[in-house]
Formats: sequence, structure tokens, C-alpha cells
Amino acid sequence: MSRVNILGLGPGSKSYILPITSALIAQSQVIIGAKRNLASLDFETQEQIELNSNLSEIKEYIIQHKEAKRIAVVVSGDTGFYSLLNYLKSFLTPAEINVVPGISSLQYLYARLGLSYNNAHFTSLHGRNNDFLTLIKKYESVGILTDQKSTPAAIARVLYDNNLQDIYVHVGERLSYPDEKITRLTVSEALSYTTEKINVVVIAKE
Repeated sequence: MSRVNILGLGPGSKSYILPITSALIAQSQVIIGAKRNLASLDFETQEQIELNSNLSEIKEYIIQHKEAKRIAVVVSGDTGFYSLLNYLKSFLTPAEINVVPGISSLQYLYARLGLSYNNAHFTSLHGRNNDFLTLIKKYESVGILTDQKSTPAAIARVLYDNNLQDIYVHVGERLSYPDEKITRLTVSEALSYTTEKINVVVIAKE
């Protein structure tokens, strides 16, 4: 039985793509992924299918071609953390998929900060609401995937308004790329921090 490869690409730079992932991409006939992810790969003869709001079309394509073609679905970061894995599992059986993890942006940022995540919690505010305020009261640190609404400044505002000002907000931008930027801010400093770059945040008690 042919299996659909679901592959994590890591934080962004090609140097952080696992060798097994690169090998499976090279062996695939069809690569499905978001525009940014496809742009980060080198292709030879593979067919490329851009993933955006066309999930139903992608679903039908995979169902129709999963036996005849070697298909890889590539995702940012790690396959097990807010990726397409759960959606793909809604119509593919465990025997039909091969999942290869990647390094998540939060794993990468914790490593760059020299922080352990033994007593941390990872969550996402990317297109969703999660109670990070309760989490930071419970854990030593909280790693957060952000979006254009839940910015570092917006996160800091919630902390400031709830008198949680004795902690630090670490902002990681363009992680693993040459223009990577990591900034350590007090909650007050983070209130006015602006960026248009892709970023993740770690709130840490230090």
C-alpha cells in the first residue's frame, strides 16, 4: 500500500529540514503545501499543488491519487503541533500515512534562549483563542504561536492589565533565517513592540 507522507519542514531554513524528510520529498511525485513552504524547497520533476483555502479539493485529490502517486504533504514546523495532521487523519487511516516530525518554531526558540521546556506549555493564538493568562500562572513559561491579531503587544497588554509585569516576553522573528531576530522585553516594553514579520512568543518567569 502506498502511504501519504506528512512531513514537518522545521522552523524555516532548509538547514533545519531533517535528512529523512529531504529524501522523502525527493522520492515523491506530488508535493502539497502552502506557498511559503513550497518556495523553501528545491524541485526537480515533482508536481506542486499549493494549499490555501482549498482543503476540500486537496482532500479529493489525495483520495483519488493516493494509490497511484507518491504524495507528500509538507507543513511548517512540527507535524504534531497545530498542523494539518488531524485534518488528514479525518479521511486517511493510520496505515495510509507516514508522519515525519520536524523542529517546531517554539522548540527552536527555546533552544536559542537556552530554556528548558520541562515545565512549559505550548499553545497557539493563530486564528484561535487560548487562555495563556491561566497557563502562565501555572507554568514557568508559555510558548505561543501568534498571528496578526494576537501580536506580542496584544499579548503584553493582557499581561499588563492583569498585573503580571514581573515576567519577560521573548519575541522570535524569522527564526532560523539569516535575518533572524530575537528580542527580550519586559511586559511594559512589549506593549509598544511592533513587527510585521512572522514571529512566535515565549512568556517566561525569570
